[in-house]
Amino acid sequence: MKTLTEQLTQYAAYHRDSRNIATHLAGIPMIVVALAVLLSRPSWTAAPLPFALSPAAMLFVAATLYYLVLDVPLGLIMVLVSALCLGVGQWLAAQSTLVWLVTGAGLFLIGWTLQFVGHIAYEHRKPAFVDDVIGLLIGPLSVLAEALFRLGWRPGLHRAIKADPHD
Repeated sequence: MKTLTEQLTQYAAYHRDSRNIATHLAGIPMIVVALAVLLSRPSWTAAPLPFALSPAAMLFVAATLYYLVLDVPLGLIMVLVSALCLGVGQWLAAQSTLVWLVTGAGLFLIGWTLQFVGHIAYEHRKPAFVDDVIGLLIGPLSVLAEALFRLGWRPGLHRAIKADPHD
């Protein structure tokens, strides 16, 4: 399995243009919340669990476990982000079918539109997941890491990821 640095470096190679990065900072969270919304129906309650069991919960737990294997500190922060997304998703899924579907589908479509605009108009390069489907899982982790890097978190990791291998 690739390390966190290897995963984020490979992902960053597809995201060098600052405008493309900006579209991802907006679009990927929209997609993640959309998945939490759309996959929170159906849901089941299980007494020992602090949350409803749904396809969204299963997806987010599996992804978060992978993030924890890659990097415990970043994975723990992603636990908080995932819990927030699941909470929003469960709340919206409990609304009327129209609210649930329009919100979920709308966020999903707008988020993916931003991704493709970023790659077509700015980066002029295909999305990372085209060459490696794990890019779909690394995208949210990369957005979180990018936000943390902007706050000064782990500058050595940030430098290693942003280094252009062609220099």
